[in-house]
Amino acid sequence: MVGGYGGMDILNGVDLAVEANEIVVIIGANGAGKSTAMKAIFGLVQLRAGSVRFDGQDVTGRLPNALVGLGMGYVPQERNVFRNLTVLENLEMGAFLKPMTLARMLEQVFTLFPVLKEKARQPAGELSGGQRQMVAVGRALMAEPKLLMLDEPTAGLSPLVMEQIFERIVAVNQAGIGILLVEQNARQALSIAHRGYVLATGRNRLTDTAAALLDNPEIGQSFLGG
Repeated sequence: MVGGYGGMDILNGVDLAVEANEIVVIIGANGAGKSTAMKAIFGLVQLRAGSVRFDGQDVTGRLPNALVGLGMGYVPQERNVFRNLTVLENLEMGAFLKPMTLARMLEQVFTLFPVLKEKARQPAGELSGGQRQMVAVGRALMAEPKLLMLDEPTAGLSPLVMEQIFERIVAVNQAGIGILLVEQNARQALSIAHRGYVLATGRNRLTDTAAALLDNPEIGQSFLGG
């Protein structure tokens, strides 16, 4: 993928792939193009070259709502819940394309995130940061995605809550949903991932299994705290 914003390329030839049974993490320094790559896949960044293929078809340039209908889910890092709406209302909005599945998917989301059932009638803006992140992920799951993309899902969270979010990500993947994850907490993300991509200046710098990246001294020094 090659593209960016306002005529300036942020992505300079990024190649990514996620299989249905995988958790794939993207790591790299600030400005490496991690979030931009995810937005480009979801139709939020116009590509000047390259293409996006999903479930066997070319979806380059498709609008986000069309991609959701095809089975792609995306949770941005910020402004990812409707703060004035209740938890339940947020989740209901996630099922707007599939209203007939609402009750079944609510049960699944509440099983995955029991605290959301307890706070179903509470405005999302009153929740803790970790609980709001659960609402955002839950709303994306309401549309029954085949691929779920998460941009910095643990940003600003305490270590304990971060661990809980990672545990839920693993549970979502074990239910058969592919995960593409952008994370600054690289060590923790790689510990739950199958494969990883390291980006630098909008290009692939390194691609390997998550275990190999964790054992790579160069990656450890640059991104994992030594």
